[in-house]
Amino acid sequence: MKAHTRILLTGLSILTLIVSQNNSHAEEQPAHDVVIYGGTSASVIAAVQAKKMGKSVIIVSPDIHLGGLSSGGLGWTDTGNKAVIGGLSRDFYHRIWQYYDKDENWKFQKKSEYGGKGQGTDAVDPEYKTMWIFEPSIAEKVYEDYVKEFDIPVHRDEWLDRENGVEVKDGRIVSITTLSGKTYSGKMFLDTTYEGDLVAAAGVDYHVGREANSEYGETWNGVQTDVDHHKHHFQALDRPVSPYVDPDDPSSGVLARISTEPPGEKGAGDHRVQAYCFRMCLTDHPENRIPFTAPEGYDPEQYELLVRCFEAGWGMEVFNKFDPIPNHKTDTNNHGPFSFDNIGYNYEYPEASYEERREIIKEHETYQKGLLYFIATDPRVPKDVQDEMNRWGLPKDEFQDNGNWSHQLYIREARRMIGDFVMTENELRKVKPTPESVGMGSYAIDSHNTQRHIDENGHVQNEGDIGVSTRGPYEIAYGSLVPKKEQCTNLLVPVCVSSTHIAFGSIRMEPVFMILGQSAATAAAMAIDEDIDVQDVEYDALRKRLLEDGQILEYDGPIAGGKGTAVSKVEGIVVDDEAAEFTGSWKTSSSSGPFVGFGYHHDDNDRKGESVATFKTTIEEAGTYRVSLAYPGSGNRASNVKVEVQYPGGSKTVTINEKESPSAEPFEELATVTYPAGAEAVVIVSNADTDGYVVVDAVQWLKVEE
Repeated sequence: MKAHTRILLTGLSILTLIVSQNNSHAEEQPAHDVVIYGGTSASVIAAVQAKKMGKSVIIVSPDIHLGGLSSGGLGWTDTGNKAVIGGLSRDFYHRIWQYYDKDENWKFQKKSEYGGKGQGTDAVDPEYKTMWIFEPSIAEKVYEDYVKEFDIPVHRDEWLDRENGVEVKDGRIVSITTLSGKTYSGKMFLDTTYEGDLVAAAGVDYHVGREANSEYGETWNGVQTDVDHHKHHFQALDRPVSPYVDPDDPSSGVLARISTEPPGEKGAGDHRVQAYCFRMCLTDHPENRIPFTAPEGYDPEQYELLVRCFEAGWGMEVFNKFDPIPNHKTDTNNHGPFSFDNIGYNYEYPEASYEERREIIKEHETYQKGLLYFIATDPRVPKDVQDEMNRWGLPKDEFQDNGNWSHQLYIREARRMIGDFVMTENELRKVKPTPESVGMGSYAIDSHNTQRHIDENGHVQNEGDIGVSTRGPYEIAYGSLVPKKEQCTNLLVPVCVSSTHIAFGSIRMEPVFMILGQSAATAAAMAIDEDIDVQDVEYDALRKRLLEDGQILEYDGPIAGGKGTAVSKVEGIVVDDEAAEFTGSWKTSSSSGPFVGFGYHHDDNDRKGESVATFKTTIEEAGTYRVSLAYPGSGNRASNVKVEVQYPGGSKTVTINEKESPSAEPFEELATVTYPAGAEAVVIVSNADTDGYVVVDAVQWLKVEE
């Protein structure tokens, strides 16, 4: 009996050895061509592209729901110029249009009532229509349809073991292992998370926070203490706001959610990242509405600063970013000096453990739910604001497995890879060329506030909000999707791309993530076919395939998608607004036209008497010159803009009605002046006492034939 047992055990041992050897041999061959880690919009699009190129692919998703922000509440798509959104990204928005083209999908609202907002028609194929505004659940449906249609395996709720779960051999990722113990081997890997967890775990360089302006020769990166994009600052109010518990006594302590740390030096780098929030889906449809309730841990003292904002003139502006999406719902975003952005409570998130991240996410949820409840119930809130808030609530038919609250916090930035090429504001604004385009962006450079501090005058202030024009669509380099070759040769990163904080402020839009997801998957498939590193993919071949698949890699059309059109040729001496000197509060735009260069500046119809634009040049050749101001006219402009023309020995002030278009577009004549050779010529535009938007584009000195 004992001998028989020994023989049986020996037989089992041999069988075990054979199975073990077979498994060992099997593990030498990657189970998948492409392993995608993440559940964002880029994840699904990348997987579809890999499948279309004949590759086996798997999505390993820490998320249960696919689509990231696109299915998490961001239904009012940040697009910029829609003409540069192509390929599968555009196909997503076409599928959204197909859904809403059916009358039966308008449950709480007639299709005609919504009025076709957010819809567009393809310039090449009029039948290929798109819709850019949608409900969260419908976006998720489209992503799930992709997965089913292309038979893409998705392993959900699988979290990368960030400490020991990435096996790297000879500079290549061999496999990733999740906390559940599952291992996924592949030839190519894509990190499509908002956090860049695979990038970090694989030992690839990355950055968190703001770089100093000096690091990459930028202007809008780093600390921006003297920038006044006032709608998200306290200058939007009628008077300054004290940060102290007793407004007149600094020793009384500081109100909640105000930092006592110094903000830092202008242009300096720091550890801060722009604020996060939930893009809330709300509804005012009674049949579908759940009234706001106090969240666990609700503390009305967290919102004392909002009360002071109301006392200082803030009011119904609270609702300015309740953007309407179909079926009487909203995509509700941050707006104003104290709003849904939880400023300063996310600095640790990018590097935090999963448990710490869950705590940060819960803090943001409690903050926003508490803010909604505070506005709806606190007696110190103005009655008109409170009455309006009580019209709204959470929709019963959204996020049904999460208490009708979004499953995705808006991670506006976390880690950013430092890769083969770093995108900066200089590439976005066309100061420097971009090599090897694999897609385009066009949204304004947009950073939300990074801190709320006490300024030198003892007033509360926000810092970090930036809105700067990219001066039209821009190209995104292939090198920004791949690590440095010496660090990893089979990883592509279409979300946490290699870029600076301020450049990422524009790149970070959902349509762009889908564009880059497609391009990254294309490069991965080509690298597999050629058995080469991702850094060695031949760009000409990659470009050819991307164009065949509908990607847009360059753009020479109107700057603002058919609205603002640049003037191609201007005679004489021209000083564009890019070269002018500005004091006060100005913003850039390209939404109206025609204009010179990449756009124009405007005063946002505010801070009257504080904003001045000065245009200067030297007249090299003596003679008589016609001096003209360029601006795109419109009905919301000022009718009484004072423009001073200075010349040797005198000056002349002219009043311009910018409600009317210039008589010789884009220029309106100001004066005819005779200049000696070498004379300084100056034109000054002020917004003092003006009755609308003041717009300045360029000044022209054109020599008149005598």
